[in-house]
Amino acid sequence: MNTRFSCVGCGSCCTDHHVPLTLGEARQWAEDGGNVIVLTEAFLDNGYGLPVEQTTHATRRSIKVSSGQTHAHVAITFAAYNVGPCRNLDEEKLCRIYERRPLVCRIYPMEINPHIPLRPENKGCPPESWDQGPDLIVGDKLVDMQLMELIEQSRQADRDDIAAKESICQLLGINTTALKGNGFVAYLPDMAAFASALAQVVDDRQASSITADWTFHVAGDSVQQTLQHAGASLAWEAPTRYLFIPLQAG
Repeated sequence: MNTRFSCVGCGSCCTDHHVPLTLGEARQWAEDGGNVIVLTEAFLDNGYGLPVEQTTHATRRSIKVSSGQTHAHVAITFAAYNVGPCRNLDEEKLCRIYERRPLVCRIYPMEINPHIPLRPENKGCPPESWDQGPDLIVGDKLVDMQLMELIEQSRQADRDDIAAKESICQLLGINTTALKGNGFVAYLPDMAAFASALAQVVDDRQASSITADWTFHVAGDSVQQTLQHAGASLAWEAPTRYLFIPLQAG
């Protein structure tokens, strides 16, 4: 079965979506007056929290950190914070920054994660979007070469940016994470502080000298017990600086 796609300009993908950004895009977004949300998730060094088939992709886009008496691999996403329509949509639902829109926007509707298949029913686009346009997928293979190149650029940016992202987080006092598959931890940092930390790390090439352990915030007694047994640091009190978004309890 082939999958086709042609954007009809409905604006659905530009509404209530937090768009992942590269470091350069995060800086531009902040300079334009937008807010950036920081999302964290991690898995233990022994692989707990991570399906085996996802090891390569997840490890490449994460950084090894300490957590209590063990180590974890934390993935950090800087994303454009959009509640309602994107701040860059005009009255006709057209993008005002189309020529410099984020990489992930250019890739839509394809998924960046190779373990997440494209499912039109999950995208919110009207049916006519999938009734026209060039082939994206033939059988189970992506055939759009330009999209393939953009997807690889995005994945490579995740790999290249992760150490700098972790340093920025340490400068901002962000060191709590969810367990991959159990939830997300979301921070909305002060944007002046965010821009300052980003400049310090990227422009001055100064990694943070802070070596604070990362703490897990998770849902489910069995998950807490497993992490505690492994020696990981756990957050027990209600969060005040971040939001925990559970995916499942175990």
